[in-house]
Amino acid sequence: MNFRKPTGGAINRNTLLHFTFNGRALTGHPGDTLASALLANGVHEVGSSVKLGRPRGIVAAGSEDPTSLVQIEAPFPEPMLLATTVELYDGLEARGLAGQGRLASLPDPARYDAKHEHCDVLVVGAGPAGLVAALTAARSGARVVLVDEQNQAGGALLGVEEYLDDRPSAEWVADIVAELRSTPGVLVLERTTAFGMYQDGFVLALQKRTDHLGFAAPASVARQRVWRIRTKQTVLATGAHERPVVFADNDRPGIMLASAARTFLHRYGVLPGSRAVVFTTNDSAYCAAIDLAESGVDVPLIVDARPEAPARLATECAARGIEVRAGHVVTGTEGAGRVTDAHVAPLGDIKGRGVAGHPDTVVCDTVLVSGGWNPVVNLFSQARGKLRYDAVLGSFVPGEELSSVRVAGSATGELDLTSCVRQGREAGEAAAIATGFTPGGQVPLPVSDSRCTQRSGLVLWRVPGAEDASFVDLQRDSTVADVLRATGAGLRSLEHIKRYTTIGTAHDQGKTSGMIAAGIVAEALGVELADQRPTTFRPPYTSVSFAALAGRDRGELHDPVRVTAIRPWHVARGALFEDVGQWKRPWYYPRPGEDLHAAVLRECRAARESVGLMDGSTLGKIDVQGSDAGKFLDMLYTNMMSTLKVGRIRYGVMCGVDGMVIDDGTVIRVGEERYLVTTTTGNAAKILDWMEEWLQTEWPHLDVHCTSVTEHWATIPLVGPKSRDVLAAVAPGLDVSNEAFEFMTWRDTVVAGVPARVCRISFSGELAYEINVTAWHGLAVWEALMAAGEQYGITPYGTETMHVLRAEKGYPIIGQETDATVTPQDLGMSWAVSKKKPDFIGKRSFARAENNRTDRKQLVGLLPVDPTVLLPEGSQIVETDRLPEPPVRMLGHVTSSYPSAALGRTFALALVRSGHERIGETLYVPVDDSLVPVTVTDSVLYDKQGARRDG
Repeated sequence: MNFRKPTGGAINRNTLLHFTFNGRALTGHPGDTLASALLANGVHEVGSSVKLGRPRGIVAAGSEDPTSLVQIEAPFPEPMLLATTVELYDGLEARGLAGQGRLASLPDPARYDAKHEHCDVLVVGAGPAGLVAALTAARSGARVVLVDEQNQAGGALLGVEEYLDDRPSAEWVADIVAELRSTPGVLVLERTTAFGMYQDGFVLALQKRTDHLGFAAPASVARQRVWRIRTKQTVLATGAHERPVVFADNDRPGIMLASAARTFLHRYGVLPGSRAVVFTTNDSAYCAAIDLAESGVDVPLIVDARPEAPARLATECAARGIEVRAGHVVTGTEGAGRVTDAHVAPLGDIKGRGVAGHPDTVVCDTVLVSGGWNPVVNLFSQARGKLRYDAVLGSFVPGEELSSVRVAGSATGELDLTSCVRQGREAGEAAAIATGFTPGGQVPLPVSDSRCTQRSGLVLWRVPGAEDASFVDLQRDSTVADVLRATGAGLRSLEHIKRYTTIGTAHDQGKTSGMIAAGIVAEALGVELADQRPTTFRPPYTSVSFAALAGRDRGELHDPVRVTAIRPWHVARGALFEDVGQWKRPWYYPRPGEDLHAAVLRECRAARESVGLMDGSTLGKIDVQGSDAGKFLDMLYTNMMSTLKVGRIRYGVMCGVDGMVIDDGTVIRVGEERYLVTTTTGNAAKILDWMEEWLQTEWPHLDVHCTSVTEHWATIPLVGPKSRDVLAAVAPGLDVSNEAFEFMTWRDTVVAGVPARVCRISFSGELAYEINVTAWHGLAVWEALMAAGEQYGITPYGTETMHVLRAEKGYPIIGQETDATVTPQDLGMSWAVSKKKPDFIGKRSFARAENNRTDRKQLVGLLPVDPTVLLPEGSQIVETDRLPEPPVRMLGHVTSSYPSAALGRTFALALVRSGHERIGETLYVPVDDSLVPVTVTDSVLYDKQGARRDG
């Protein structure tokens, strides 16, 4: 059956759109939503409820709808969308949901992006109040942004056929929008929902740019855009949502809000049914009944819960054959798949505590409900505005004025158009003045011909009876019985009851159910709603996809693959890579026939016996400048940095406030007020963030600036007994003797014709130099070093060899020998902790009893008794050669384990309880089904005297 009116509505009847729903081929028109097209085709049952499997239909006409969830299958699978907000397009394929959908198995091909916008005045909502506010501010010369979630301006006017100033309201709206669009400095954003309001005038809004185009959406245009708006003043003209009244079996398809029926009628030219019963507590539903009756719908009855019906409207209804029963309520419905009957009975008392008399049954296929209006105060609340309960309206409304946020229109609880537009003009003027502008030509206020001037309604939350079938939250299948069960269990807070019942936790965030639940709770507890704190309105106001929030930060733009300037050489020589943070680092360089083990042994032997080099460009580098730079670094590191002389280098350890090691590296003093700090590769961003956190929150008075320069430098460690000879060949102007170039110093020089900074630093224990040049010259200098070292058999090595070399010397790697429970003392680095400094981050924690336990895990070396056995990293360590019955006491674990060419055997590093006291003991490591005996040694296993450092 076709429920489309032959005329009317803001749809394009000249174009037919084909779509499918649940496999059924249907048609609609441009301008339809999926919901209006379904209703036009007589489809009322959209899906089923999530827990009980009861049929669910269409309750509202916008984003407040709690039930019409669908899964879009084409052009791209997307779940949990509201049929009331999906604009119809040709080829749309959709199906109803049982409360939950299915994610796509393929990547989303659409583009998403974000854009920043700054303005003087942001107006949220393009209804009558918002339009007048925006135009008033724009005429003052202020930069104005107007956002609205609909595809066209008008707000509540889109759902009515009213005349303003003796002309259709659509013309009045079009004139204002045209002036706004033509005014310099004004941005009008349709299909844009402000979903979050934050501090300092920061508002997030989601614009659906091409969703409505479906298959015709251009691939070059972002499907959705997140607008990041900074505004000095905000006008919230967000309107109000009609709320239902709860009664038995109020969830059947065909039961919808009266305002929704009116919107479907006037905006889409769709009749909600053929025979409608209207149940109301206020005047607004009368207009819906009259409009439907005039459009051919049989409206046999208006059920008004108030003791007296409005005389003028009752007379108009009588003239159209509509019976009005005052003091009555709908007590329940019948129907399978769709409502077929409504039960009507007198209301026992005005507080709804009883129903008097036997109910009558009225045959109908539609029940329209209006229990009053809830101002949309979500954004106002997010802006930290206080709410107050309006007992006449039965809703929470803005309860205070904010310096940078103004509320206008029905969002204040004012429901007649004249008052709404007056508030809009006042809010626009006040916002303009607050931003330093003088209001221009005053916007004239329109006069409406609406027959439904509001008068006080009756606040009625529910009709007593069948509490387990009286649904408060239709999406969550939560009933009055659930609410009463929560209060009966002793819960009093609305926040607790919300979580107990799940009311207001679905996609709609309680837009139609939250206020009703609060009212039922107040009645059950015998308290006043004015004394109750409403549940918190959290962003987002409507659902926002993760794809939209990510924007262009997808794939490599989200987690970029970082490569060094020397990577082409590594690739050409067959290097295998490993991921270290976001960096691709050469792991090892296998020659034909070599596996990892053979390649690493060869690379290690070259570094120990001749010369090797590696690409260390990924090392974190932070430039720290300012008159307080030394003082700042003294607080960050456990040892003193301010006493470091220009031209020298010092190793340092950073700890968290708990005294646990978070990073290590070197500090190079470049000038009196300038240092270059190095960090581990994976922690570079973390340490920069750590520095900024302390600078901005604890020590903002310090004159210090930190800048990441990691990518600016290519760093090449040149390692081994022959490294001095190779460096001398490419840097003839540099005296590389031990006397002229001491350990832990640096020199600016020229290497291979390129300005360079050379540092005497060693992470291998060998004679070594770190050559730093600009990234542009990294590859050229690398190739020059390879050429100069050819006669010595120079060998490139990767991260695996670096790990072996440093482990042989007992140098820890942060994150491998540490796990956020390790102090410098545990690592045997008490020497790196200053006893002179009055304070540094973590110092106080060193005095904690926990940090001074004698059985703390400490870094030691392990030598398997069988020198060929390689211990798996992560293996646990036990004390006995036989495993006792569980639980087994673990002494620690293996942190690093390698075969060593220099030692001629395997070895490991480990964290062991009281490890420093256990040197020389034999412990055991469970490996597969055996216990491997190991000897505990000092963590330094090679060149304990450090003689090789100077060549």
